[in-house]
Amino acid sequence: MDSLVRLGMNSDVLPSDAQTTHASADNGAVEQKDYFVERNGVRYAGTHLIIDLWGATNLDDPGHIDAVLREGAIATGATILHGHFHHFSPNGGVSGVLVLAESHVSIHTWPERDYAALDIFVCGDCDPYKAIPVLKRGFLPERVQLAEHKRGLIG
Repeated sequence: MDSLVRLGMNSDVLPSDAQTTHASADNGAVEQKDYFVERNGVRYAGTHLIIDLWGATNLDDPGHIDAVLREGAIATGATILHGHFHHFSPNGGVSGVLVLAESHVSIHTWPERDYAALDIFVCGDCDPYKAIPVLKRGFLPERVQLAEHKRGLIG
């Protein structure tokens, strides 16, 4: 944890349980937590969702986009470390990223086409699917295309 603070992380922000180490009950020694996920007998680093929003709204407002993505990241159980959003001219598209202790959320928007491309990649106990209802409320898409990729698949 101290190394995160030294790198500029706000010391008041603690990583989620998906990113913390735990003391051993028998001798008090700190054991490293394995951040890989095991579900249904499959072991992997994390779940990466590729999300396309079609017929979406509010795609040219960096403040709104930032707020929606932050709410979505929190819904997954992730810890937000940093965010940056850039507003393009003349079409008003936005590109941005939230860096998470558990990985990232990114977005690129084309408001002139009512389209947004998002990535949500989280590891540990975080559930990226919990962000989908937040994205739907925030951008009101007519259609959502979703693909899942298990990153770091061991077998």
